[in-house]
Amino acid sequence: MRTGEIEANLLKLNEEFRLPYISELVARKLAGPEKSKLEEADMGFHESEYQRLRAELQAAHEGSSLPEAPGEETRRALNDLLVRIRLMTIHRKG
Repeated sequence: MRTGEIEANLLKLNEEFRLPYISELVARKLAGPEKSKLEEADMGFHESEYQRLRAELQAAHEGSSLPEAPGEETRRALNDLLVRIRLMTIHRKG
């Protein structure tokens, strides 16, 4: 919300935020089975961090100048892009 850019990679995001536990959580997720669970001892810490980060996200949302929804011109441009990508995909299969 600060930059108007989307970044979904947690490790890349953490280059800015430097939360010490993110690398470990990502490593555990990559190494363990799908839907693995945190140990009970970890739950209190992660619950409090979740609440803290949610509050920060809410404050960033309230302070953001980004619009709630894209404008009509942006919607048309996105629709045009998606149609072109779909047509390219269809032509490659055909």
